[in-house]
Amino acid sequence: MSVVGTFIVPHPPIILPEVGRGEEKKIEKTARAYRAVAKRIAELKPDTIVITSPHSVMYADYFHISPGSGAEGDLRAFGVSGVLVKASYDEVLAKAVGIQAEEDGIPAGTLGEKDPALDHGTLIPLWFLAPFKLSSEVVRIGLSGLPMIDHYRLGESIAKAADKLDRRIVIVASGDLSHKLKEDGPYGFASEGPVFDADVTAAMKRADFLRFLTYEPGFCEKAAECGLGSFAIMAGTLDGTAVEPELLSYEGPFGVGYAVAAFRPLGKTTERYFEKQYIKLEEDRLKALKSQEDEYVRLARYALEAYVKTGVPAKLPKELPGELTSRQVGVFVSLKKHGKLRGCIGTIAPVTGSVAEEILRNAVSAGMSDPRFPQVKVSELEALVYSVDVLSTPEAIGSANALDSRRYGVIVTKGHKRGLLLPNLDGVDSVEQQIAIAKQKAGIAADEACELQRFEVVRHS
Repeated sequence: MSVVGTFIVPHPPIILPEVGRGEEKKIEKTARAYRAVAKRIAELKPDTIVITSPHSVMYADYFHISPGSGAEGDLRAFGVSGVLVKASYDEVLAKAVGIQAEEDGIPAGTLGEKDPALDHGTLIPLWFLAPFKLSSEVVRIGLSGLPMIDHYRLGESIAKAADKLDRRIVIVASGDLSHKLKEDGPYGFASEGPVFDADVTAAMKRADFLRFLTYEPGFCEKAAECGLGSFAIMAGTLDGTAVEPELLSYEGPFGVGYAVAAFRPLGKTTERYFEKQYIKLEEDRLKALKSQEDEYVRLARYALEAYVKTGVPAKLPKELPGELTSRQVGVFVSLKKHGKLRGCIGTIAPVTGSVAEEILRNAVSAGMSDPRFPQVKVSELEALVYSVDVLSTPEAIGSANALDSRRYGVIVTKGHKRGLLLPNLDGVDSVEQQIAIAKQKAGIAADEACELQRFEVVRHS
């Protein structure tokens, strides 16, 4: 077995005396657990330590593996000049992981490095390991904007690459939990914060790695967590492996959650192939959602699937309810994949002869013409979740006081610039935020005055 140990650790710079200047004593429990983890890693004598960090180079659709023979980093960004950490990279394993990931269909490699310096998500774990003077080399890997299951699959690729090279490796999953645990914390409070921390630490205690893959992205965003992708990669290196879990500590006195956990590999088991379990869960979930789709959503799915498969716009089905064929209103079609937006296009006012035609047109545009995303591929169709918003006629309003981000969508206009944001969207919790996003979409400066309109929607999903 190439993976000889796996660990979850946080990365608060304040844990170092040089930064904390006494404040580090408030997380002494975390520091003690960290030192215990460092000692365990030293006793395992790994050839290579693979560190996954949310603060390394990060891309939306690609996992960056740091290239070269090594790097160093400091904490000058945190007002400290006396801390310098160096790492020697395992170039052979780094290359092998990239090759294996490509074979497994995971976009990963050493391209696109913006800053070679060690980030603090990597530096803090190495600082705790420094007293042991290990000869182990390091592979540093960043996270991505891809779904958690792809992070897990990257972990599987890491383990395969290490097996082929006969490397003894330790995985260090660097990541904090929620950043929104306290009103007086640096990021404020969100009710999702403590809920996330309680749930994810319970999963750590049970080694319930499937749970790492099934959180709703919107919930994680509201909790402002940063480490889940790291945890998922770590879990993937143990796919099909029985483990002995131990949650060594959890604290959050500064408003950010810090967990330290260890998972000792025990050998193979058929009960812990979590990628297979996740795929089955997703298939069942999507099947249930499709069985509940109404005529509006079924029509959107029909339109996009027909176009992606044939390249020809679909014709209207002959038998449709009158409400779809007799009205002319604006319609937005939204697509999600693995809980994240995959496309959204619509019309404020109708440009076709009916709601049904509007849906046909905008469903194809959402999948093929949203400039924020690549065109939808045939292989993605089964994973897409659709929603259709039918708009009321917009009405002018005198001020933002007439808005409610849950009930009303907003249209902002300045000259020829116009932007729209639908109501009741994940991550949009205030009218101010709603207007700011609509202005950004329109290319209107944040401090520019503009005309406001509001509208309501009937959402079909």
